[in-house]
Amino acid sequence: MRLFGTNGIREVVGQKLTGPFVAQVAGAIGEMLPRGPPIAVGWDGRTSSAPYARLTSATLALAGHRVIELGLLPTPAIQFNVPLTGAQFGIVLTASHNPPEFNGIKCIAADGLEVPRTVEEQIEAGVERGVAPSAPFDQVGTVWADALGASRYVEAILHRVDVPRIRERRFTVVLDCGNGASVPTSPALLRQLGCRVISLNAQVDGTFPGHLSEPTEANLKDLAAAVPAFGADLGIAHDGDADRAVFVDAAGHYLPGELLLATLARDAVRRHRGGVVVTPVSSSQSVEDVVRPIGGEVVYTRVGSPTVTREMKARQAVFGGEENGGLIFPELQLARDGAMSAAALLNLLATEGRTLAEAVADLPRYVLRKEKVACPAPHLEAVFRELVPVLSEGAERVVTLDGIKAYRPGGWVLVRRSGTEPLIRVFTEARDAEGAERLSSQALARVRAVIDRVSKSAG
Repeated sequence: MRLFGTNGIREVVGQKLTGPFVAQVAGAIGEMLPRGPPIAVGWDGRTSSAPYARLTSATLALAGHRVIELGLLPTPAIQFNVPLTGAQFGIVLTASHNPPEFNGIKCIAADGLEVPRTVEEQIEAGVERGVAPSAPFDQVGTVWADALGASRYVEAILHRVDVPRIRERRFTVVLDCGNGASVPTSPALLRQLGCRVISLNAQVDGTFPGHLSEPTEANLKDLAAAVPAFGADLGIAHDGDADRAVFVDAAGHYLPGELLLATLARDAVRRHRGGVVVTPVSSSQSVEDVVRPIGGEVVYTRVGSPTVTREMKARQAVFGGEENGGLIFPELQLARDGAMSAAALLNLLATEGRTLAEAVADLPRYVLRKEKVACPAPHLEAVFRELVPVLSEGAERVVTLDGIKAYRPGGWVLVRRSGTEPLIRVFTEARDAEGAERLSSQALARVRAVIDRVSKSAG
């Protein structure tokens, strides 16, 4: 039984993700963990998150565990608070950037990192066995609320940046909370950094009425229009659980995630006078281009923040992250962190006295395209098996660390299965838009042809 993808369990509410299923997962966790140290539970703003969280807490308490409910918070805020509360484990009810019909379960270790695959396998085995731990009446656990999680998290971020210098700049920022979990934390953080904050979608609403939860350029048209309209210095947007941040410059131009990754990787290596940067195989060549000349080293991993963070811990990396706006600052914690990303970028701009457009102007430019192709879940494995020789043909070099990354004249193509949805993701990068489009069109045509062939043979 495989329940966990690259970032937890994610399923459609009311289909596989039901109350009994959530209780099964909570029961498996309750059986796996010893009684004594508490378990922390938190959630995002999706319509089902609070009910599922309370079902999780009740199941754990009835199994004899003490439960600390951290409430509605960004995922990185929950991760930050797990070790501070003395919890032995954390559970987050979230589907991050997925569409509103999804929800999910993410598991956090006592040190605040996402749990390794071995722990996920233990939980999956418990669900498969149908375990249902239950304590006698005099050993039932307790559930209590901790209301200080947001303030502890914001205060910790403020201690990692130069607050007086940022305040001197008096930034005007348009903040798009995306109707998500950043509402209790990011507006307060930016105000304490001396920013004039203009908020969009700053009420929690799990139907995401402002726009879909993923902070793509297409979903952030209102933010791109608002920044120049208000004369703001920049715009910031979070996804549903605020483990990511993306940015818009003063002219309303969307900053691709790979540019932010390269910018803050370079800043971290400069500040540490060298060091390791960890990033997945899906990241842009620009990271290597800016890090290596100043004494940094780039280490690649499989896609997914649990893999990146654990590699960062093993190598004592100075920085890490993904090209989707999920950046990791080890000076705070080993977790993708949207609010810390916002504070770190403001700190860089204030320190260097530059605008956002100026800060990225000297970066090497590539065109990175990201596409996705729906693929029926039962066919994913067979499709991918057939894609390996198809995509490898004629490649200069093939890397199979995660999916298939084929280096071709002028750029590269990466094709991999999504760990969160029934999709095949296609990444292509080249020096110009024409080259990226050519590589993308070729790869997409091959992927669709294989899906059609496998579907016909299976049906």
